[in-house]
Amino acid sequence: MLPAVETDEEWDAVVPDEAVMRPGAEDLCARLGLAGASLTRFPEGSQPVYAVGDELVLKLFPGAAASDGIAEGRVLAYLQGRLPVPTPRVEAAGAYENGWRYVLMSRLRGENLAHAWGRAPHAARVRLAARVGEALAALHALDPAPLADVLGPGDWGAFTDRQRARAVARQRARGLPEPWLERIPGFLASVPLPGAPHRPALLHTEVMRQHLLTDPDGWRLTGLFDFEPAMIGDPVYDFVGVGVFVTGGDPVLMTRLLAAYGRPVDPRAVLAYTLLHVYSDLPWYLREVGTRGARTFDDLAEAWFGTAAA
Repeated sequence: MLPAVETDEEWDAVVPDEAVMRPGAEDLCARLGLAGASLTRFPEGSQPVYAVGDELVLKLFPGAAASDGIAEGRVLAYLQGRLPVPTPRVEAAGAYENGWRYVLMSRLRGENLAHAWGRAPHAARVRLAARVGEALAALHALDPAPLADVLGPGDWGAFTDRQRARAVARQRARGLPEPWLERIPGFLASVPLPGAPHRPALLHTEVMRQHLLTDPDGWRLTGLFDFEPAMIGDPVYDFVGVGVFVTGGDPVLMTRLLAAYGRPVDPRAVLAYTLLHVYSDLPWYLREVGTRGARTFDDLAEAWFGTAAA
């Protein structure tokens, strides 16, 4: 029912097109015993995702991203009940047709934190930051070995070396001004990163408000989702999304989050991983958080990932 999608051109032609996607989603639901259930596509996200009735979510992965579908299903099944914040429960997962894969999961409750953040008073933001820190501590304490067959990158040092070699070209392609580009090699050379983390951790890699849910009645954290880009590696890597898209450069929030996490994190190491992240887009981050007066990468590390003075 769904055509093969293996190239960027096929992705652009098929994935956004509901005239193509919806019949496939309906057919798959029927095969899963959910014929006639209402389907509502979520507007956000790179993959096609549908609410199925009120209780379920169907996430589809074309052949070009089939490995992400396998990873997400495995990670969610492994995490069930292990974190202090709810994660989706896997109801079914597998292959569909023409290379497509799917994960059918429970629907989490709450409002997307990115939408609710502007209404949250600062005290509520502090509480939410602490809950994120607790969730990260629990995630990073888990043994990632059972997922090593489906999660990369394998050799962490080789991964960071590859990312380092492409760092300047990547940011140039995204439009980073030349004065910042010139500073990247020297800054990265000055920050020691582990070739092999002392204790590799299961990483979400995109802990951001957009992937968190909250109940504004009490400002509880009610969900963490979107584990398709999960990896195994240095736990500090997870703080890139946290600092830019959760605490947003607020040192009070970062202080509370790290207190709940249970150990400090070097701001310079986080900024180095910001430049090496798979989805790194420094111009976007600068628009999102601002330079806050920073003129060097050392200044920027402290502005984005530093904590409040005692």
